[in-house]
Amino acid sequence: MEVDHLFEIGDKIVYPMHGAGVIKAIEEKEIQGKTQQYFIMVFPVRKLQLMLPIAKMDDSGMRLVLNMTAIEKVMDMFRQGEIDRSLTYKQRYKINTDKMKTGKTQDGAEVIRDLMLVKKEKALNSNEKMMLREAMQFLISELELSNSMTEMQAADLLNDRLNVEKDAG
Repeated sequence: MEVDHLFEIGDKIVYPMHGAGVIKAIEEKEIQGKTQQYFIMVFPVRKLQLMLPIAKMDDSGMRLVLNMTAIEKVMDMFRQGEIDRSLTYKQRYKINTDKMKTGKTQDGAEVIRDLMLVKKEKALNSNEKMMLREAMQFLISELELSNSMTEMQAADLLNDRLNVEKDAG
């Protein structure tokens, strides 16, 4: 079976709502009577393995991890921005959820920035705390794979950036 796709075994990828991982294999499998080729992806930070039908790759939002220079530019946004105080919690949660579903590093960083700004003014509710953890884990996983660092090194880098930006703001 001839497959024409952009990704190969060993590619470091980002998959929306799951973070950064690696394509471990490309396998043909029969599931529910239908034979298809699948990307087998592992997500080390989440200790998770997923299969994605190659036919659905274009609609999945899967992309290659950004390089460190691009991630640094995205993290520059931590020192910019204001809270839209006119938004209700539900509106803010929907906006942030939609951003997380894109799988874009910039959108995830915006969620982190915005929730950190809210957190400065008032305590986050449990859903917002969970979303902040998820957004930070997403960025940590991409930092880890893009720069061949450990999870702890990536977390320290992100926290340092957030603290520096918080102190500068």
